[in-house]
Amino acid sequence: MGKVGDREIDFIARRGDTVSYYQVTYLLGSQQTADREFGVFDAVQDNWPKYVLSMDEFPQTRNGIYGMNIIDWLLDAD
Repeated sequence: MGKVGDREIDFIARRGDTVSYYQVTYLLGSQQTADREFGVFDAVQDNWPKYVLSMDEFPQTRNGIYGMNIIDWLLDAD
């Protein structure tokens, strides 16, 4: 977990020299939830990949932040 101001990023993963950021939520069912989950990355000023993982069947992507279905993400071979 990492802090950005008064907000928290759920997971920061490092593999060698690569960093990835992850937010996890059950569903992005409301605009307020989507704004909260995607908005935490607004203050992160680097170019490492950022993901919002959820159970949404067709997750949204916003401002270069990737929305992914968490089951698809878990089953991905990479």
